[in-house]
Amino acid sequence: MFSRRAFLTGAASLAAAPGLAAPPLTSLRPPVRPDGFYRRVLPSGAELVARARLGGQVGYAVADAATGEMLEVFNPLLAMPPASVAKAVTCAYGLQRLGPGYRFRTRLVADGPIVNGRLDGDLWLVGSGDPLLDTDALAAMVAELEGYGLREVTGRLMLADGALPQIFEIDPGQPPHVGYNPSISGLNLNFNRVHFEWAREADDYTVSMDARSESLRPAVRIARMRIEDRAAPVYTYAQVEGMDQWTVARGALGDTGARWLPVRRPSAYVAEVFETLMRVAGMRFGGVELATAAGPRAAPSSAVVLVEHVSDPLEDILRGMMRWSTNLTAEVVGLLATQAGGLRPLSLEQSAGAMSDWMRDSLGARHAAFVDHSGLGDRSRLRAHDMVRALLASGPNGLLRQLMRDIPMLDQRGNVIRDHPVGVVAKTGTLNFVSSLAGFVRTPGGRDLAFAIFCGDVDRRAALSEAERERPPGARSYNAAAKGLQQQLIERWALVHP
Repeated sequence: MFSRRAFLTGAASLAAAPGLAAPPLTSLRPPVRPDGFYRRVLPSGAELVARARLGGQVGYAVADAATGEMLEVFNPLLAMPPASVAKAVTCAYGLQRLGPGYRFRTRLVADGPIVNGRLDGDLWLVGSGDPLLDTDALAAMVAELEGYGLREVTGRLMLADGALPQIFEIDPGQPPHVGYNPSISGLNLNFNRVHFEWAREADDYTVSMDARSESLRPAVRIARMRIEDRAAPVYTYAQVEGMDQWTVARGALGDTGARWLPVRRPSAYVAEVFETLMRVAGMRFGGVELATAAGPRAAPSSAVVLVEHVSDPLEDILRGMMRWSTNLTAEVVGLLATQAGGLRPLSLEQSAGAMSDWMRDSLGARHAAFVDHSGLGDRSRLRAHDMVRALLASGPNGLLRQLMRDIPMLDQRGNVIRDHPVGVVAKTGTLNFVSSLAGFVRTPGGRDLAFAIFCGDVDRRAALSEAERERPPGARSYNAAAKGLQQQLIERWALVHP
């Protein structure tokens, strides 16, 4: 057992060690110290920040989660990129506007009568923005059409994606090939990513692009890959005749491998997979029509629902988002929350501005400035003090806390310290040379603290070339040092504010 007394002894190493705090390496029964000894020997928060030598700037704030009393601050009004900590704000925004029981509904609706297995009209696939819809779910919807005995559609397969605006990418500053920066639409599939796989055969490669899910992997033509003889860049992207045309450097491939690439035309991606699944099921139809700005983006009001795929409740979806930090989910929820407030946004930045206003009006965060809902864009700014206010508003045992994941405490070797007496649930945030953490601490004495720590070397990040943006030199060591500082601060607070 890693006892509270052992924690006190190990945490005293904060006074000397520059790295992570560690469990005691000798006796678990230290001599009794006078009251207040640990408070006197512990370094201040400012000293811990100085020792970390991160470069850039650091801001933090910590408060009593029950009373709201601000206990300790360091540059609390410094506006920093929150990275994925922004998702915690998006959670609160979505829960308040949509409710924890909100569900996404994807429907197949008939614009005409069905007689003897024949639909005299169009079959519509109507999206609601569901960020978790995948190929398996779409295939299950097609299979349900058999319950109607449907075998033929005299009209077309129509796709209605007007539930959300069409957004080409979350953050234009990201490398073109990263799968965590997809497009957004009212119809999303497989997180709007396509699976690229390659294998060496003799002196060449075979490549495949498919809409992979847990049990299916239909090939797609909407995304194409060409291997080119060059050293750099590894990937290039262009739209060619409505297709996602990718190229990859031959020397970067090795023997075999795979990765997810973003899809830039989600509706066309869904349309191709839907058409494939319908043909595999033996359905006959007159063609497929994509939604366009000039064409229909909603099914007729008279259309009849044949099949409905209903998502899990929003509460569960957000719990998964907080665990896996899925950017598409955050953006979809943020856009829908903005629409629920009466604004029909045309861009992520417009919707994120509405979330900034909401945070100011609802939580008193006067200086929040978001450019998206996921934190992927590094132009968003948030103050540690304002983030702590948002956590306090959610309550020490509120739903937001329940959606956060456990953050383990580590020893100097990076191993998890089991049974550590300090409990932390929080949302992490990481960009190159940006590391943030915000959430709740439960001290060994049972006191609940709300905290936010923002670390960032914004100038160093801004100086990166496009080729360096995915894995820049020094980013990993910066992140490790920032996480070490965050743990040291948490351990300090647990001792100073028990």
